[in-house]
Amino acid sequence: MTLLDYERLSVAPVATDPFPHIVVPHFVPEPALPAVFGDLPRMTKRGSFPIASLALGPAAAALVGELEGPRFRAAIATRFGLDLDDAPTMVTLRGQSTERDGHIHCDSTAKRVTVLLYLNPEDESWGQHEGCLRLLRSRDLEDFAVEVPPVNGTLLVFPNSATAWHGHKTFIGQRFVIQLNYMTNDAAARSELRRHRLSAFVKRLTAAA
Repeated sequence: MTLLDYERLSVAPVATDPFPHIVVPHFVPEPALPAVFGDLPRMTKRGSFPIASLALGPAAAALVGELEGPRFRAAIATRFGLDLDDAPTMVTLRGQSTERDGHIHCDSTAKRVTVLLYLNPEDESWGQHEGCLRLLRSRDLEDFAVEVPPVNGTLLVFPNSATAWHGHKTFIGQRFVIQLNYMTNDAAARSELRRHRLSAFVKRLTAAA
């Protein structure tokens, strides 16, 4: 049984303000979300961890497998009119946010497409807008077109560009997000993927020690 709602993805509009993107609430269907959330590792450190360095439970592992699979790749390629057949992927999980996170930035030019899947239960803490990702028209956090609460299996996808600014207000605490990137095939991407694999290897050794 699929853990992703491809029908929702197929009908969600491709918005253009402030840059091309798709937001799909409940992309992880509500009945599946508790099992996925329960199978995420308890993370106490900030930063993005290579998925290969983490011990996921079966539901979370199945979800990541679907995200890396051909059906999801084809769906994203179709929605944005891209050829992603040969694009390498990089997948990380972030579980903690601190005062050092959320700063306005554009993603690395080695990343062609950014996919963010938010797995946090909805509660009143997100109503303060802290930790809700904003898609920005400029390098001003208040100059935003869209604000995405990081809850309930919401999917956000956007092709990277020099003006794809995004960030969020400071949030301190648990904030789970899976990030998948379809990478370029140039030297910068190969270097970033090598660092990613090395990081996964080192963190697996640390966890086993």
